[in-house]
Amino acid sequence: MILNPFLEYGKRTYVMGILNVTPDSFSGDGLLSKPDTIQAALEQAERFVELGAEILDIGGESTRPGALQVSADVERERVVPVIEAIAASGMNVLVSVDTYKADVARAALSAGANWINDIWGLRADPEMAGVAAHSGAPVVIMHNHLKPSTPELQERLGGHYVGVKYANLIEEVKMELMQSVALAHQAGVSDRQIILDPGIGFGKTVEQNLELVDRLREIKALGYPLLVGPSRKSFIGYTLDVPPQERIEGTAAMVALSIDRGADIIRVHDVEVMARVARMTDAAVRRQKF
Repeated sequence: MILNPFLEYGKRTYVMGILNVTPDSFSGDGLLSKPDTIQAALEQAERFVELGAEILDIGGESTRPGALQVSADVERERVVPVIEAIAASGMNVLVSVDTYKADVARAALSAGANWINDIWGLRADPEMAGVAAHSGAPVVIMHNHLKPSTPELQERLGGHYVGVKYANLIEEVKMELMQSVALAHQAGVSDRQIILDPGIGFGKTVEQNLELVDRLREIKALGYPLLVGPSRKSFIGYTLDVPPQERIEGTAAMVALSIDRGADIIRVHDVEVMARVARMTDAAVRRQKF
């Protein structure tokens, strides 16, 4: 089904369900471990849509700490067949490709993806901003202070993304997000296409992640739709002393707080529960009736 990729923000919260077409997701939900990956992805996609997801985020490279980078060819081979299958199914859902590689984004958009979700904020591949501009697709620009996984990526990004030291956390996150926005503008990406993600869990300490969630209104004040992805993240695990599969209550708390502080989209593993959390929070925060 062909959908309008531009959502109506402000009236309700949208749910993005995570589909990891990888063997090594930190949360243990990598679909490459299944005998029939495409069928497993389709079934998970259908289930997520039935449970309340309006967007599916398809990723072919794990972003867990210590995960190895995969080539663009391997990543394409993982995500494109899944995107094609979802597009052919007629599901009423938007598809986002979770990649920082321009070649993968091009192939995914050709296969039926609607959005680009770039964890390196258009900085890792100098062609990515041009892909977004040429396609006209919405693009999620994320803040990231993880150490790059390869020397090549470190070289492209420079020495900037190497740790979690901030003189002023919120001001630096805002500044670096707007630097990525400037890259987007230089390539011809319109403001209408841009969605910001503060990068919960990406190169930030437990305390920094908690502060970032609490102060999301300051990120939202930059004037763009806001995507937040706290789902099962390690800062929840450290706070509650629980493994990824037992972080649902902590995730729910962070989702509700994120919505209260301005999140327009929540990126989650546990779609059924978090869609309910979003609806309940919207009912209080946005006075949204369902």
